[in-house]
Amino acid sequence: MPELSRRSLLRSTVGTGAAGALALLAAGCGVPAAYVAPADRGAPDRSARDRRLTFANWPLYIDVDERDPRRRPTLETFEKHTGISVTYTEEINDNDEFFGKISPALMNHQPTGRDLIVISDWMCGRYVRLGWVQEMDRARQPNVARHLDPLLRAPHFDPGRRHSVPWQSGITGIAYNRRKLGREIQHTADLWKDDLRGRVTLLSGMDESFAMLMQDDGVDITRWKEDDFYRMTDRIRRLVAKKHIRRFTGNDYIKDLASGDVLAAQAYSGDVIQLKEDNPDIEFVVPQEGAELWAESLMIPDRAEHKRNAERLIDFYYRPEIAAELAVWVNYVCPVPAARDVLASSKDEERAALAEDPLVFPDDSLRKRLAIARDITSKERPAFAKEWNGIVGL
Repeated sequence: MPELSRRSLLRSTVGTGAAGALALLAAGCGVPAAYVAPADRGAPDRSARDRRLTFANWPLYIDVDERDPRRRPTLETFEKHTGISVTYTEEINDNDEFFGKISPALMNHQPTGRDLIVISDWMCGRYVRLGWVQEMDRARQPNVARHLDPLLRAPHFDPGRRHSVPWQSGITGIAYNRRKLGREIQHTADLWKDDLRGRVTLLSGMDESFAMLMQDDGVDITRWKEDDFYRMTDRIRRLVAKKHIRRFTGNDYIKDLASGDVLAAQAYSGDVIQLKEDNPDIEFVVPQEGAELWAESLMIPDRAEHKRNAERLIDFYYRPEIAAELAVWVNYVCPVPAARDVLASSKDEERAALAEDPLVFPDDSLRKRLAIARDITSKERPAFAKEWNGIVGL
């Protein structure tokens, strides 16, 4: 297992700074020329004669050899079986920053130098709306067609998952120290009880935070409305004024929970699996009202020169035995439910136990409470970001 969670690195909040300004601009706020029509997205595919591809991902988001961290066993298996060489880079540290890095090429109908990228779904929506990623050929991806989790098949931003395929998934819920708090948390409203005043944190990123907070009002996050957003922010503003919310965090909530400075935090499921290894008193709960199921997804940028090779790699990772290897390493929700049976049959006790972990393979009861939120549109984003940032203090 990695010592640090991939999400322990800095993640994007809401379009701040130069990269964020570019993201908002290109997403439809004054630059209609940024849109790329379908006919202009492809390039001559060199896959057959040039057996390689370039794959850009986040750090700590793939399996590595414990004896030699420079080696990535599943990628090596792909290369051996296909004869396709993979240049793998860990260059994505922030959604907006990476968007700003490759957007000049995409805007100008030029290749980015990357055949495959991994982007958070809320940001994937911008790429899809702008026409900056290509539709995949599912006839070349039978494993994706067969094994992709039904819960992840139809996000609002990409109906039918024609342009994106989840790399890993996860849940935004609540982590808390059950022993120190002295009670269970079952509902989001439990965070607002007096014994947690000044001892609870929320995520600072609007896209990461809003869905679970809306569900506290009984909102169906697959079809939420503007009024739902402002009703939620009104409540959060009141809680801030009362000093009930200690602060808004990135991934530093992990340190706050570990030190005991806070007793409950809005959190990512994958982080808590690792936290529990050091402190078994830390629990993760999906509120009874529900929680957001999110994904970070593989996409093929416009003008990629090795599209078929990229499609083959995506499909390779949807083989249950390969998805199982990745799940053992990263500990997020596996988008390939069939990988559970692979792990369950393992003679290794730790691997077999992972098959029973609902934060990696949610059971039927938990799955009923998970939903993918309708994404924030480019038209909504400026006003919503101003409202949210005014509360969070960004």
